[in-house]
Amino acid sequence: MKYDIPRAVEILGRTPAVLNALLNGLSDDWIMNNEGPETFSPYDVVGHLLHGEKADWTERTKRILESGNKKAFDTFDRFAMYKESKGKTMQQLLKEFEAIRKKNIEWLRSLQLTATDLDRKGLHPKLGEVTLANLLATWVAHDLTHISQITRVMAKQYKEAVGPWREFFRIMEF
Repeated sequence: MKYDIPRAVEILGRTPAVLNALLNGLSDDWIMNNEGPETFSPYDVVGHLLHGEKADWTERTKRILESGNKKAFDTFDRFAMYKESKGKTMQQLLKEFEAIRKKNIEWLRSLQLTATDLDRKGLHPKLGEVTLANLLATWVAHDLTHISQITRVMAKQYKEAVGPWREFFRIMEF
């Protein structure tokens, strides 16, 4: 599927509600467990998504529109949520994520980007040249990837409890 802002917003706009429905009000057993060392819990993922709303998607879009590929994107700290989320509840993170996502979607729409804008190039510090369309499509794929990650981490909490049925649930094997 070719990148299209209205189609992208269909996903970006739903992510806060999906996360809220899936995670709000759950016990720590569901939201604080992960898949092992150096992996994210659902709580960590929401913090990570929240940090991305503040420091990644809009900032990199601005960089492309203002500087093109003359100035590389700032490095994104994938682990900033450990410090930024500390002491916050899941409900607080979800509420903050919903508010900033709404603001960011309104901002994205206000840009009234054209096909020419979407072809503009930026400079990723590791990947090299990328287009604005690449960046904005990645925003959507990033949401979907982390929603999948959350459900996988949660399913694995019952990996042993499902007993022999485990063979039918590929999600528990990844």
